[in-house]
Amino acid sequence: MSEFIDIIKDSKPTLVDFFATWCGPCKMMHPILEQLKDKLGDSVTIVKIDVDKNQALAQEYRVMSVPTLIIFKDGEVKWRAAGVHTAADLEAKLKEMA
Repeated sequence: MSEFIDIIKDSKPTLVDFFATWCGPCKMMHPILEQLKDKLGDSVTIVKIDVDKNQALAQEYRVMSVPTLIIFKDGEVKWRAAGVHTAADLEAKLKEMA
């Protein structure tokens, strides 16, 4: 948990994907996030959190459905949404916060 807090406190945007291995839409997000990471490189951090293995963290951030995507910057939630999103939409959100 303290490692997670250290990651989201960064001044660069951090996109956290709360997912589950059994979730179909979550599986669809994986290549989208890979594409995003390839395009944006080190300007953002992308973290995947398995809600089944990290239930306390999922509860703390009120994750009710998966995938839930949350963008943090300086330790604060700047944006959140559930469901599958395109790489272009996520890129635009992340660039707004860079």
